[in-house]
Amino acid sequence: MGRLLLICGFGPFPGVPHNPSAKAAADVARRRRPALSGWRTQVEILPTLWTSPDLIARLVARHRPTAILLLGVARRRRALCLETQAVNAANRFPDAAGRHGPARLLPGAPPLHPAPAATAALLKALRSTGLPARASRDAGRYLCNAVYFRALDVAARGTAQGALPVVFVHLPGRSLARDRAYEARQTAALSQLMVALAATARRIA
Repeated sequence: MGRLLLICGFGPFPGVPHNPSAKAAADVARRRRPALSGWRTQVEILPTLWTSPDLIARLVARHRPTAILLLGVARRRRALCLETQAVNAANRFPDAAGRHGPARLLPGAPPLHPAPAATAALLKALRSTGLPARASRDAGRYLCNAVYFRALDVAARGTAQGALPVVFVHLPGRSLARDRAYEARQTAALSQLMVALAATARRIA
């Protein structure tokens, strides 16, 4: 069956009726990459609900991916942000169904989970098309952070296929303008990130 890259975006949430991460996930999955010959992609659009951290754990168990790319949107940011950690905490902002999350995402889990160590290579890939990109230590306290934390927790506990690299990228709020030229460059940058992520997966396999 080959190696599988699980790509997840998010659906709409209060204040963002059209979440650009869903389109970005679909766009990057369609892009042809000779460097990823032998890899398959699986796209999942997560509802912006406080149940989605449990959903990502089920998706990992179902699809048994070799690597995971998570995409979200941060309205106030003006650069692609490679998140280097997720924290075991949430704010009280309601989800798309009006429900509030728990103060602590996963009782018994560490206060934070760091992302894989290959930050420099992943960041270089994101910058490959000239778009501004930076590393971030703050994935927020909303569903992006919650899903990332749960995915990193699953990876830290090990899976049936061994080590599992997981990365989260926040798309800048400017992508809400649906600038096609920007979107094309963003898709190319995320595609390069996928290649770098695949290389990380090969090294730790």
